[in-house]
Order: sequence, then structure tokens, then C-alpha cells
Amino acid sequence: MTAVEKYFFTPLYYPRSAWAVIRWWESRRLLFNLCVGGAGLLTLASVTLLAHLPPHPMGFLVPWDAVLIYALMANVCYTLGPLGDLLLRRALGDRAPAIPPVLFRYGFVFAVGLTLLPIPLAVMGWLFRFFI
Repeated sequence: MTAVEKYFFTPLYYPRSAWAVIRWWESRRLLFNLCVGGAGLLTLASVTLLAHLPPHPMGFLVPWDAVLIYALMANVCYTLGPLGDLLLRRALGDRAPAIPPVLFRYGFVFAVGLTLLPIPLAVMGWLFRFFI
């Protein structure tokens, strides 16, 4: 089984307790944090590079307090995954086994995409500086 299959396309499972659901989610938190953190480092490097390119280079200091708050909020939002999973399991009963992989995939893609969003915005800002 590849890592993609293991983390994103888990075979259907039927956890017997709320702790099993939480354990499933927590086993993926490290991967989530590494990928979102890697996307964040790529974003910071790209935005810093684009800020220093001509024409009209401008100083850019990394707002480390905002980076820490963003990381904290990403983990708070990740924690909503198991909560939503448990609530949907209670509401749907036997029809719920496919929920966790789907919630994880969508949340993962959203978090990484949101983290990478400043790159195209910085590119547009850099292009805009040519016309100022």
C-alpha cells in the first residue's frame, strides 16, 4: 500500500468507539502538519524572493507572529475533522464509514491550497510593479 492510499484512500473501516475515530485522525496529523508547513515555507520563500526582485524591490520581513497564528489555526481547524466525523457518524449510523477519508482529503487540499494562495498574489503584485 502506498502512502497516498494509506492516508487519502483508506479502505472503509468501522471504528467501534469514538477513540478509534480520534486515533484515525491523529495518525494523520503529522502528515498534515508537514505538508501544510512545507507549503508555508515554499510560500514564504517565494513571496520573499518576489519582493526583492526588480523593478522597485521592496523590503519584506516575514511576519513570524502571523505564521505561528496560522499554524495554530490550521491545527484548530484540523481538530474539527474528528468532531465532524463523530457528529456525522451519530447522524448517519451505518452509512458513515466513508466519511473520514473524504473529510481528510478535502480539508488537506483546502489547507495546502490556502497556504499556497499568497504565491500567485505575490506574482500579480510583482507584475503590477512593472506598471507603476
